[in-house]
Amino acid sequence: MTVQNNFVKPIDVSNGIEFGIYSLGDLMVNPHNNTIISEKQRLKEIIEIAKMAEQAGIDVFDVGESHQDYFVSQAQSVILSAIVQETKKIKIVSSATLVSVHDPVMLWEDFATLDLLSDSRVELVAGRASRLGAFELLGYHFKDYEELFDEKFELLQKLNHEEYVTWSGKFRASLNNAHILPRPNNGHLQIWRAVGGPAASAIAAGASGTPMVLAHLSGPATYYKKTIDTYRASAKKSGYDATSLPITTGGFFYTADTTQKAMQEYYPHIANGFKLSNGHEFPKAAFAQAIDPRNVINVGEPELIIDKLTYQHELFGMQRYMAQIDMGGVSFDNIKRNIDLIGTKILPEVKKRTRALK
Repeated sequence: MTVQNNFVKPIDVSNGIEFGIYSLGDLMVNPHNNTIISEKQRLKEIIEIAKMAEQAGIDVFDVGESHQDYFVSQAQSVILSAIVQETKKIKIVSSATLVSVHDPVMLWEDFATLDLLSDSRVELVAGRASRLGAFELLGYHFKDYEELFDEKFELLQKLNHEEYVTWSGKFRASLNNAHILPRPNNGHLQIWRAVGGPAASAIAAGASGTPMVLAHLSGPATYYKKTIDTYRASAKKSGYDATSLPITTGGFFYTADTTQKAMQEYYPHIANGFKLSNGHEFPKAAFAQAIDPRNVINVGEPELIIDKLTYQHELFGMQRYMAQIDMGGVSFDNIKRNIDLIGTKILPEVKKRTRALK
């Protein structure tokens, strides 16, 4: 028997897929002019980017979380709260919240409060942490990487399902009929699971009927379809209606008047950003493949990006796409230019081409 997950809110694509912008909150030197802005200015710019995105008609704005050098997104929920107060319509999403290193009860309290303040515009994406510095910093051991996430994510979902919770685990004190407050406007939050490379994460997300956020870096889009197919097969095997579970995809995005200009401007940011945060540059050969309409890197002139997103939607059937336009010290002026091109040229056509038949 096929079942619906009553704690999942479907995304209406009758007018086209949702389009969003996400920021990891990195703070890095602009490789084109070797300058860097202050932490204060970067935080204020993130809030301004969200406001500009809303004005451009963009549907969603995401902020990531990181606890290491070259980032300002340590206090993720504080940043999200500031954005909530400065916007009115745009959905505000954590992408991702590092559930493994937080107390799920406190996370719930923060995001349920954000839900109330935002009139239910806030969503939570749970992630395991691709950067491992947070484990030692916040008092956890990397050897517990899998167990920490599994236990804490299970508890977070239980808090979402039940107002009075009894629970016990390995990494947190037990709960005995604990009254979990506040409660969101609609009684529960939209909680997603972030998935990177391992198929096991996609299988687990599908098995629990949890919406999936799939981050992609480079390569042919067909490679990532395997993960999406695995997720849907797992959901179906567990009895869920896989077609009703939302999927978000997201990755590098940058646009300019010509594809050559977009590639030349954005690659130094990607190379520099990867070197600082991951210890190695992003391969230039892999980035060069972005000119292929079937490649998952959405960098190029507006017409190329429209074709790419249309192709990816036909392949993936995702309901939401998230664009990372600010990695590695991209200037505020170039971010603004990107948002203008998205709002005036890219978004209307992508909406039109991905509109579901009524």
